[in-house]
Amino acid sequence: MPTLKANGIDLYYEAKGADDAPAILLVMGLGTQMIAWPERFVDGLVAAGYRVIQFDNRDIGKSTRLDGAFAVHPIRAIVSSRLRLRWPVAYRLSDMAKDAVALLDALNVPAAHVVGVSMGGMIAQHLAATHADRVLSLTSIMSSSGAPGLPGAAKDLTKRLLARRPAKITRDIAVVGGAEMLRAIAYPDPARPDSAFADMAGRAFDRGYNPMGVRRQLLAIIADGSRAALLDKIRVPTLVVHGSADRLVPLANGEDVARRVMGARMEVIDAMAHDLPPSQVDRMVTLIVDHVGGVAAPAREAAAA
Repeated sequence: MPTLKANGIDLYYEAKGADDAPAILLVMGLGTQMIAWPERFVDGLVAAGYRVIQFDNRDIGKSTRLDGAFAVHPIRAIVSSRLRLRWPVAYRLSDMAKDAVALLDALNVPAAHVVGVSMGGMIAQHLAATHADRVLSLTSIMSSSGAPGLPGAAKDLTKRLLARRPAKITRDIAVVGGAEMLRAIAYPDPARPDSAFADMAGRAFDRGYNPMGVRRQLLAIIADGSRAALLDKIRVPTLVVHGSADRLVPLANGEDVARRVMGARMEVIDAMAHDLPPSQVDRMVTLIVDHVGGVAAPAREAAAA
């Protein structure tokens, strides 16, 4: 099993493409394993000449679980944050960014193009702001700055996220619930097979079901608060991609990220919600390849000079 010791934990990762090709690091979102990156997306980046590195964030999938770490209910964390009260948190998004840097260290990758979705975009923002020497470019997808006043998730989605789960969950219950959540946040793409959500939920359960890890990741997002000041520090070439149909992290959040990062380019995809719809995968690959290609070319020319 390809795991590496990074930042004091074990991270499960996979890499595709030539070892000497420019690296693209993919950072996945809240409670979501690396298997959620569409194979055609990864293969498209590899075919374009890149080494694609994907991994399970801490507390999810096959990476280290922080079993036993204290985790308050998210509602308590939200209320405490609004009242500016302190509350315990197992780790922060900045720690998860350090995980990614340590993974690059372990793989002997001096710098990478970083692509993050949702929470992964937040982690990528931390990377670009505080480890700029390790980030060739940033692509922030369906993410947010967390700044006050931005629209939050639709009420029905918030209710799903914060709902209490039964103490004992069977595979069938987990798969049904997981599929329902995926369907609720996704774009109704006719190119997506009817069984796709249940298949993904089943794969995720079999690979590493860890609901408390999801809670701890959510608490890390809540504890992070606003990244507005952090985004002001980002100077790496940045692409912001967002779906206009996103009900979990509405479009205004992506637009805010693009406004706050100097020189950022915004790309809105109408046929996209809080997912990577099959019909938009090729477009996403093209957007990212065009973005990172404009950064990689000068670097190669400088190295050859």
